[in-house]
Amino acid sequence: MRREERQQLIVNLLVENKTVDLDDLADRFNVSKMTIHRDLDDLEQAGVLRKVRGGATIDAGTQFESDFRIRERQGNEAKLAMAETALELVEPGMTVMVNDGSMAAVLGEMLLQKRPLTLITNNAAIMERLKGEAGITLIALGGIYSAKFNAYLGVVTEEALSRLRADIAFISTPAVSGGRAYHMDDNVVRAKRAMIASSTWTCLLVNHQRIGHTALHVMADLADFDAVITDSAPDAAVLEEFEQAGITLTIASTQDPI
Repeated sequence: MRREERQQLIVNLLVENKTVDLDDLADRFNVSKMTIHRDLDDLEQAGVLRKVRGGATIDAGTQFESDFRIRERQGNEAKLAMAETALELVEPGMTVMVNDGSMAAVLGEMLLQKRPLTLITNNAAIMERLKGEAGITLIALGGIYSAKFNAYLGVVTEEALSRLRADIAFISTPAVSGGRAYHMDDNVVRAKRAMIASSTWTCLLVNHQRIGHTALHVMADLADFDAVITDSAPDAAVLEEFEQAGITLTIASTQDPI
């Protein structure tokens, strides 16, 4: 078996199980533990996984988020529910911003239902899907391409955003806690902040499993957003925290404001 094929199978196992065991992988592929170590080193360097004692994981820590190729294959039902709810905020003729991420990519494709639209994005998956679509004026933000996030980031991206204005921006986050949204990558944080600053109305999208978690960088206060959408109700203490802060949390599965 070629190294590339074996590494892809390791990624597939991570998608299914979230963790892999070094000894199990060596037995499964009939190779040495050192070979598996090298495979995991390669995948970690590419940002696909995080090595831990005795194996690897795609569970996010405060300074880690798994590769876009893994995230786009996870939680599709939740992404669809949130995207459908977010779509209700869009009217034909609007100028819409959509940020990086697999959740945002699902929403980006759904926006075809609301054309004509002007769509501003740094999300390469959305660019590829919507280019050439009738009724979509696509403004693709340039910058330095990040394979990990499948997006364009950096000074060029931020400068372009400073000269644009949207009716609404959809911003996704991997962590929300204590009235704040977080992200582990500083370039991603700056791009998201630039989108927030360049939009009249902003909506935050977050998987309910990521509420109660933090990451390295504070991206924004939840009060900076006009709406927050999640896929399932968090526990009662979190709901009370949102209510006390005066933040409307919309649960996509029921589409009822909490």
